[in-house]
Amino acid sequence: MTTIAEIKQTMQGKMDQSIAAFKNTLTKIRTGRANPGLLDTVQVDYYGSMMPISQVANVSLLDARTISVQPWEKGMGAKIEKAIRESDLGLNPASMGDLIRVPMPPMSEERRRDMTKLVRSEAENAKVAVRNLRRDANEHVKKLVKDKIATEDDQKRAEAEVQKVTDKHIAEIDQLVAAKEKEIMEV
Repeated sequence: MTTIAEIKQTMQGKMDQSIAAFKNTLTKIRTGRANPGLLDTVQVDYYGSMMPISQVANVSLLDARTISVQPWEKGMGAKIEKAIRESDLGLNPASMGDLIRVPMPPMSEERRRDMTKLVRSEAENAKVAVRNLRRDANEHVKKLVKDKIATEDDQKRAEAEVQKVTDKHIAEIDQLVAAKEKEIMEV
């Protein structure tokens, strides 16, 4: 038997997860500025098994436009360089001894607009997820009222609180979008 408080708590947790997933997606969207998280999706062949670069090398920033990758083992440099070059990120790494430099190519105006469209579409997906959670929570509360476990006053109160939490999460998504768009359009 679930209570209204449990329904709200579950919804809040799932909405927080949606925001976390959206933030994670945003880190993968390229801006003109270098970000070590950009290489998180790149897998490299490490003795027959595919591993994320961060597990076979130290990934850090050299400067605002350059990521440095320092392999932990000799001989991994060429494999890491090849993995980055073949990824769909459009990056062109260059080896300097043991260090691999990954410069961020400057983005054209058109590419920047495409990136902001991508950010907005991802934001819309996150908002849809949050709204679906709101709908589910409200349906659970209605079921409690139907089963005579909660009153209609409880339902109205719960729906208002659910809406407040939803609005807060939607506003957070909008803030993340504004910050990411500013970062993308920055030359």
